Amino acid sequence: MRTVELLLDEAAELAVREAWRRLAQAGLPSQARHRSPTNRPHVTLAACPELTAPIRWELAEVAAALPLPVRCTGVVRFERPTSVLAWALDLDSALAGLHRRVWEAVASDSPPAALNPFHQPDRWSPHITLGRTRRAGAFAGRRVPELLPPPPLSVRLITLRSYDTETGALEMLAPRP
Repeated sequence: MRTVELLLDEAAELAVREAWRRLAQAGLPSQARHRSPTNRPHVTLAACPELTAPIRWELAEVAAALPLPVRCTGVVRFERPTSVLAWALDLDSALAGLHRRVWEAVASDSPPAALNPFHQPDRWSPHITLGRTRRAGAFAGRRVPELLPPPPLSVRLITLRSYDTETGALEMLAPRP
């Protein structure tokens, strides 16, 4: 699978890495434990089996809309197949529009069954993952917000990238020249 992700500005990335460090220090699931050189704070927009030429064409237009300022709204927990602790982002009209363009690009040239339904525009919750584990309820009943630094009030989403989950390769998705 190929993800489509947004990277954060330097100050926001440092704040997220500090939150990762504090969670790890407290013995909680933390993205700091992922030692891959590709592990960076990001916002996942969508995933698809392949970045075909038509998808790439549309993503280049999305990349031209960056940077995009967004607001953090606080801590959020998801219980899906995995337990996720994250900083939620305000889904304002600009972020919603950018996400919809990415979703429409990947959906236009991918088998529908291959797309993650949590990335659909009506179900997507923009967030920056702080910790994730397969243990259900790993963050429930914990005073996690007290461990964390306050989320940045604003974040600039600055770069569009794709990660290949099979090969581990990263690709920066730039605007068309």
